[in-house]
Amino acid sequence: MDFEAVFADVARVIEGAGVFIMAIGLAVVLIRYVYDVLKGGTNTYQRLRVNLGRVILLGLEILIVGDIIRSIIVDTSAQSVLILGLIVVIRTVLSFALEVEISGSWPWQQRRTPQVPPDAA
Repeated sequence: MDFEAVFADVARVIEGAGVFIMAIGLAVVLIRYVYDVLKGGTNTYQRLRVNLGRVILLGLEILIVGDIIRSIIVDTSAQSVLILGLIVVIRTVLSFALEVEISGSWPWQQRRTPQVPPDAA
């Protein structure tokens, strides 16, 4: 077994972990959502969206790591690097959009915290 074959397997394991995290995370988030709905919680849909967005972001970040390993170590052609660049751009845009959706503000904006009057405490 040579160096490239080992890292091809490593890249597959990392990509599998990313998919596994998204699949298990989806199941956990949906179970939590059903529990919250049955319990009569408020803002359950908003929490579902935020938690699902977090799971997807984590999975995407792990998948990017696997793609980087595969493209740089295993397939070292110009076409492979261009495909990696395209994949990273698409996933970065997706991650950016999900982050905006989760936080409700642009990353360069300061997060808004509710102002509490000093005598309200």
